[in-house]
Amino acid sequence: MNENIPPMSKFYFTKKERDWILNNFLQHLTKEADMHSGYPYNFSYDLEPLKPFLDYTINNLGDPFVSGLYGLHAKKFEMQAIHWFSQLYDLQHSWGYVTSGGTEGNIYGLFLGRELYPDAVLYYSKDSHYSLPKTARLARIPEVVINSQPNGEIDYEHLEQELSSRKHLSAIVNVNLGTTLKGAVDNHVQVIDILDKLKMRFHIHCDGALGGMLLPFIDNAPKISFKDYPIGSIAVSGHKFIGAPVPCGIVLGRREDVKKIEINIDYIGSLDTTILGSRTGLGAISLWYGIASRGEQFAEEVSGCLQNAKYLYDGLRKIGIIAMLNDFSNTVVFENPGIDLCHKWHLANSGNWAHIVVMQNLSSSHLDTFIEDMKIWQKTSKHNAG
Repeated sequence: MNENIPPMSKFYFTKKERDWILNNFLQHLTKEADMHSGYPYNFSYDLEPLKPFLDYTINNLGDPFVSGLYGLHAKKFEMQAIHWFSQLYDLQHSWGYVTSGGTEGNIYGLFLGRELYPDAVLYYSKDSHYSLPKTARLARIPEVVINSQPNGEIDYEHLEQELSSRKHLSAIVNVNLGTTLKGAVDNHVQVIDILDKLKMRFHIHCDGALGGMLLPFIDNAPKISFKDYPIGSIAVSGHKFIGAPVPCGIVLGRREDVKKIEINIDYIGSLDTTILGSRTGLGAISLWYGIASRGEQFAEEVSGCLQNAKYLYDGLRKIGIIAMLNDFSNTVVFENPGIDLCHKWHLANSGNWAHIVVMQNLSSSHLDTFIEDMKIWQKTSKHNAG
């Protein structure tokens, strides 16, 4: 750092110092974003028309369908986004809201299930997102962790065994629409068939953080339909496939279920139906704008991501890298190349595996560069091993 610029440990800065620090950080972000590939964030979006709204504290305080007493909200944008997602998943008489992201959506879905079935046990696979055990602790829901298949999909035989041993209790079952590391899709129809066969009371929550925006636009993919199946709730991230400058997402449920747990709050002139009180209005506007400006091309964007994922998978296999690509997924899993490449490419990793989530901003030229880096790593690692 320039010696004329004070360290960040200072509390107060001159305008010159502030400008230098912020410009330096902007350069850092620009450089890092160009290499970002391991986390499912779409950086290929243009929200220039939304910048004027940064001058206002837009707080969607309380229930999105109740205006409330605070006037600077964007609930009309939130309701339109919720309506679009409700149509996407065939959910009539829906209720939902814009969350802070997938974790809050999962917390809400599991909380709703627990409120509907106080005796319920939570079932989720080993490959589920870390917010599942976190929610079990927060809400004190008894939990059972189900084995995963090698591809990351839930082990249905093990699930049935565990459910059978607790038939007298209700079940909250988390269905992954794309697991965190491997991108595997759990078969919700098969899960529901098991629950019906055992004649159990249940709440199905779908964790669709990324896959919830992929599956509806893929031919022959599992259909996520509240009309055709007894799904209880679904959570989808907004800053992933659609893209947003702040973490956000949506959670959907059936209105008749949510009505059972809502509480009126005089102070805000609204209903307490959400996990968080204050909620980002900017996130709601960003989701609405993404849908309004690009909604008709989402299918094309999904297709492009899947094609590039296959391109990366084939390229890695061609040079002898062990790799995996699940059906209906844009997550390419491969052997962990070590700390240097993980830092360079921002690779998410766990144990012997790492992955790239091929989003809209990753072009074939990016992928070619990564494949070349993996080729060099492979030769180096074999040489060191020898």
